[in-house]
Amino acid sequence: MARKKRELPLIEGVEIKGVAAEGKAVARVNDLVVFIPYAAPGDVADIQLTRKKNSYAEGKVVAIKEYSPYRITPKCKHFGVCGGCKWQHLDYSKQIEYKQQQVIDNLTRIGKVQLPEISPILGSEKQYYYRNKLEFTFSNRSWLTKEELDSQIEFSSRDALGFHIPGMFDKVLDVKECHLQDDISNKIRLSIREFAIQNRYSFFDLRAQEGDMRGIIIRTSSTGEIMLIVIFATNDNDKISAMMNHISSSFPQITSLMYVVNQKCNDIISDLPIEVWSGKDHIIEQMEDLKFKVGPKSFYQTNSEQAYRLYSVVRDFASLSGDEFVYDLYTGTGTIANFVAKKAKRVIGIEYVPDAIEDAKVNSQLNNIDNTYFIAGDMKDILTNEFVEKNGRPDVIITDPPRAGMHEDVINVILAAAPDKIVYVSCNPATQARDAAMLESAYKITKVQPVDMFPHTHHVENVMLFEKR
Repeated sequence: MARKKRELPLIEGVEIKGVAAEGKAVARVNDLVVFIPYAAPGDVADIQLTRKKNSYAEGKVVAIKEYSPYRITPKCKHFGVCGGCKWQHLDYSKQIEYKQQQVIDNLTRIGKVQLPEISPILGSEKQYYYRNKLEFTFSNRSWLTKEELDSQIEFSSRDALGFHIPGMFDKVLDVKECHLQDDISNKIRLSIREFAIQNRYSFFDLRAQEGDMRGIIIRTSSTGEIMLIVIFATNDNDKISAMMNHISSSFPQITSLMYVVNQKCNDIISDLPIEVWSGKDHIIEQMEDLKFKVGPKSFYQTNSEQAYRLYSVVRDFASLSGDEFVYDLYTGTGTIANFVAKKAKRVIGIEYVPDAIEDAKVNSQLNNIDNTYFIAGDMKDILTNEFVEKNGRPDVIITDPPRAGMHEDVINVILAAAPDKIVYVSCNPATQARDAAMLESAYKITKVQPVDMFPHTHHVENVMLFEKR
């Protein structure tokens, strides 16, 4: 006999005090810390606990008694369901205030490092339509909202094209509108969905791993170009041709129209051949007088305008005179390396992904940059003391690691190489703080600049300048 699940209490009149990890709000009830999604600091609400441990609990808002002065009406009809833009109900000025504090808290509590005055966060001029890339998934099991379930309507079709519901690998929210990308994205997505339904294309069954349509990727660029990649799950030439012809005739503004057939059990397409249906095999991004070729498998910062501001901070912190030898660690497609190359004597970029390194080389050629050199390989294996002896000691190291931060071996090689400056770019101030503590024995932190790349989320980028003691 199954154990009866213990009912958790409803706590009335709880004042929301602040924000916590993963974009959740936080309240304190006696000695219990409660984490609540989609609440706003300053709200007074009734909270239904959904999970309870000894020192903390999780809950959800069932009624708001007093609205926070920082609460605004979310723009998106899918707010609170799709799982994205968790802070869309918060005034943007308050969002960036919390992000600034997040950086400060991580550096002081985790890193326990000595800090200069931290510069005010660089907010995004665009709070909507700022992304240059979105991925959407087809599913024959759309997620039904509480309102749809309560309506008692029997849905004959559950076909959806949209975003995965957090924690539900086989459930996809059918997105009617999204305000993250230029509206052309909505028009393309809805047209493809309608054509697929009208012509009886089967939407992918994520459990059975079968169906015709699997996904789409839409990329836009600062130069006005559009890339669309259609992901089919079956290699049916007639269906592929009909769909691609429909898209091509409906959206002549697409400059790079491609497709890929993915019959694997995972969604990764980086190891699959991508076919060009019409137009070019890439789009062009531009920063100042530099052009960057972005292919279907290329990484490029998804907020183009804020990426320029971020890289400008990096270049400013590096303060190159033209005589410096620079290492650009975790270089990706070489965007930062190429962005600073004209002010450096030589730049070496190191990156794990071989395809990204090839993109980096192409971008140097595209911009007539001849003082860059790119190497592919695992950072902790490539960046060794022997590598530094062979290639030369860097005057400046720029590092932009993934969320996990830098491997301890990499930090030790940096310390041994003893560059005059380290410019550390991070998308995770918590791991950046951990790494800063290891660097602080030999380096002093002289500048800190947070940058908001993703409005309406809790994510924040941070740039730090370390100078040799």
